[in-house]
Amino acid sequence: MIILKSEKKKESGRPYRSVFSNAVWSFKGMLKGAPVLFGLMVLQVPLNIFLAWGAVYLPALVVGEVTRGESLAHGAWRMGMLLLLMLAADTLMLFFTGMSQSGLSRYRYQKIGELDRKSMDCFYQIYEKKENRDLHDRAVWATAQWNGALPVCDLPRRSLKLAENIGCYCLFGSVITIVSPWLAPILTIAPLVNWFCARLYRKWEYANRGKWADIERKLEYVQRMPSDFEAAKDIRIYGLAGWLRETYRGLARERLKWEKRQTWREFLSRIADLAVILLRDGAAYALLIRMTLAGEITVDGFVLYFSAISMFASFVGNILDELSGMHTSSLNICDYRQYMNLPQQDGTGEADIEKHLQGAPEITFEHVSFRYEGASADTLRDIHFTVKPGEKIALVGLNGAGKTTLVKLLCGLYQPTQGEIRINGIPAEQFALSDYYRLFSPVFQEVKTAFFSLAETVAGEIGDGLDLEKIQKCIRLAGLGDKIDALPQGIHTKLDKQVNQDGTELSGGQLQKLMLARALYKNAPILVLDEPTAALDPIAENQIYLQYNRMSQAKTSLFISHRLASTQFCDRILYLKEGRITEEGSHEELLALGGEYSDLYQMQSCWYREDYEGETSLEAAQASL
Repeated sequence: MIILKSEKKKESGRPYRSVFSNAVWSFKGMLKGAPVLFGLMVLQVPLNIFLAWGAVYLPALVVGEVTRGESLAHGAWRMGMLLLLMLAADTLMLFFTGMSQSGLSRYRYQKIGELDRKSMDCFYQIYEKKENRDLHDRAVWATAQWNGALPVCDLPRRSLKLAENIGCYCLFGSVITIVSPWLAPILTIAPLVNWFCARLYRKWEYANRGKWADIERKLEYVQRMPSDFEAAKDIRIYGLAGWLRETYRGLARERLKWEKRQTWREFLSRIADLAVILLRDGAAYALLIRMTLAGEITVDGFVLYFSAISMFASFVGNILDELSGMHTSSLNICDYRQYMNLPQQDGTGEADIEKHLQGAPEITFEHVSFRYEGASADTLRDIHFTVKPGEKIALVGLNGAGKTTLVKLLCGLYQPTQGEIRINGIPAEQFALSDYYRLFSPVFQEVKTAFFSLAETVAGEIGDGLDLEKIQKCIRLAGLGDKIDALPQGIHTKLDKQVNQDGTELSGGQLQKLMLARALYKNAPILVLDEPTAALDPIAENQIYLQYNRMSQAKTSLFISHRLASTQFCDRILYLKEGRITEEGSHEELLALGGEYSDLYQMQSCWYREDYEGETSLEAAQASL
């Protein structure tokens, strides 16, 4: 692992990459990931140009055949051939469009897969930052398919549409130039006003996107809460429904304010568009009418030029729309690329992990300090201690003392601001992160499970390669034997009743035991318990810690808690206060010292004894378990 460098780039009004850079990136991505889709998009360009020409030429052809007095057979032949060609082109377009939608979906899943892999591989300290999680949400938007368009690959599509419209612009421009050489320049220059107004709006929208992104995240969270099964009891018993509704209304009002500002600015940009269209088209049509009445052009010529001017004007608008759309698509790609380019922290890979997995390793914190980005002071300050192979360490202290931060540093989720962590004397940054993670079997306070089976959850994988015998053993050693025996499908029972009709829901204590089984199955040489029993009562907590103690005999273990049920069976206790180790020793030594650990233990001792027909000691409670 390498020392983490602070990210200096923050939200700003300047795009992460230029339109040209994003276009090159998009074309390369499509040519590599979806070459057939790209080919289909290219083939649609000449077909659309031909269909546009046919739509303009056909009415003029009909009028010309009638006004020149050609025979019915002659007219039918010429019109029939043109209609047949247009029908063939239109059929091919429908086929290519259908195939393109299928290819677009496959390409979208590729990009979503890349995004998910980035999220899972992204260094935790970087991913944890709110601005990066907001960036992730915007990157997800770039992979959303709307009205047949996919923002992450929309630049190639728009680029080809731009080429198509430029082709039509040249084709119909050459036609209307016959009427007047000034028509094409006039019809071209006028819409630039619209394009400039639209560009100003898009620039404002991009610069302010972060202001409503946070509101939308909160709205989505509050909207999701009523359907969250885990929150259902609290919502009903504590009457939280009204509070959630009011919170949602407040956020909705705040979001609507931004939507009104967006709508008003967009409306102003459209007014100029309407005015220019009226002036532009009115003048062109007036010129055609005058020339026809003066006999300068024939009736079929009038029809041809009238249609050509209408089409020409639309293609000028289309060119500007595509340019504006390319800018918008580029901004979406900026979010995707910026997220995908977040720094990948990893080690040098010089150290071989295998020999360190064979037995309990030694852990050394060598004058380690850590400060969160933007904080004014260190959370951990000059932490220095060594855990001997196989030693059990209890790290205790009040909330906010820095215990969880220390665990994240040890597990490689954070990088020290100063100092160094060593495994068997090897600096942690010399291990590749994927190897370094193999050293640890952590059990954290917050438990997250998915809709997989108990066996798959314990193994951390799916498929037919599970060691079912080992899974059974680990689950029973963790104390869940009675539970799986009571389930019709045993260890193959799925979790999460919202997804699986015949699934099961585990209690808090059962979930912690399941996490213990997962840690046992991984069988890493270092066991880390980060307050996994904070939600349990002291007796249940003590039972689980006794199970952990039995299962960790051959491991280096670190027990983290602000309650002291885990301290008595540990070899050594480190008392943490305000980011420093202020006391160190065994349970008996620290009690004899009479310091803050002793005071905290005496304060909490009532949790481990109860008055029931006399005083029942902790030892007696343990014996009864």
